[in-house]
Amino acid sequence: MTPRIGILALQGDFAEHLQAFSALDCQPVPVKRPEEVLSCQGLVIPGGESTTIGKLCQRFGVDEAIMQLHQRGAPIWGTCAGMILLAKEIEGNDQWRLGLMDIAVRRNAFGRQVDSFATDLAIAGIADGPVRAVFIRAPYVTRVWGEAETLATFEDNIVMVRQDKLLATAFHPELTDDRRIQQYFLNMVCSII
Repeated sequence: MTPRIGILALQGDFAEHLQAFSALDCQPVPVKRPEEVLSCQGLVIPGGESTTIGKLCQRFGVDEAIMQLHQRGAPIWGTCAGMILLAKEIEGNDQWRLGLMDIAVRRNAFGRQVDSFATDLAIAGIADGPVRAVFIRAPYVTRVWGEAETLATFEDNIVMVRQDKLLATAFHPELTDDRRIQQYFLNMVCSII
């Protein structure tokens, strides 16, 4: 069975995720409605504006569909804004979030758009050397607890975490040609189907 990977396409850089996953053995599809979300074996919540994505999730009922997908045990990966939406806590902010991961995050932790940068990261569970990581107005994780585990750090800041079937990256793997993190997530999906 070829896994169907939903890319939440309400706002943000979903097109880049669709292109990245199209190079792998899966069926990436843009999803905007609850029934589309629920038709997938895995879901990616892309980077963008977390407040806007959250409001659109609520407006279109996608928030409830994501929670149902999570309850079914389907893997969910949040990048940048997606990491913020997966977090249980957002420092100094009470915006709506899914609140699924045992992490606290700081929004725009590395600065504004002009402070964007790329670096090489060693990531636990990813073989064959470091991964190029692109940070754009990125958050980072200030605290992990419970079942959440740190997979990568940059300058002592946590930038990639996993909690069972949940994955979150502060950076944008879809903006490079390296598909190892996408394959890592796809392996999470394949382990349940």
